[in-house]
Amino acid sequence: MAAMEDMMPLMARATEQTAGVVRAVRQEQLGSPTPCAKFDVKDLISHLEWVAEMFESIARGGPRTEQGPYAGDFPERAERTLAAWSRPEAWEGTSEGMGLPMTVMARMYLVDMVVHGWDLARATGQEYEPDPEAVLEAVNFTNQMVETGRQRGAFGPPVAVPDDAPQFDRLLGVIGRDPAWTPLG
Repeated sequence: MAAMEDMMPLMARATEQTAGVVRAVRQEQLGSPTPCAKFDVKDLISHLEWVAEMFESIARGGPRTEQGPYAGDFPERAERTLAAWSRPEAWEGTSEGMGLPMTVMARMYLVDMVVHGWDLARATGQEYEPDPEAVLEAVNFTNQMVETGRQRGAFGPPVAVPDDAPQFDRLLGVIGRDPAWTPLG
């Protein structure tokens, strides 16, 4: 289970970091804009709650779930997601709910945690320094999947980023985020 052994520490660190960002969001920030044009802070946290719930279901061999209303329990959902993925059988075969190999699903989850953690931190004025190994994994995966991601609406049009920019900034640009985004525009 090399994929599990390689990926679980990255998934756990990215999830814990994003959960820490979520916990630090103040009530008055819930209506603030985020780098995801279609989400304010509350919508983005709700999206993260759904991501956690869906990837837990997928890891347990269940269906793709529909997004419910904001619940304010992302850290708890994320713990259940990691518990589901910590089982070796979660890494076997193909997701019935998504039709993709489970190793691809795990990398999709990692990209969500790394990028949405930044989105939320940037929107709420928090420091965010993603794990370099998680960024490298996310970059390698995203470079392979970017066109499919755009077709499915997961990624936006690319944002030009200098070739010598930090690797994380290049990842943000590839998936359609402006690394220089601020809540003030």
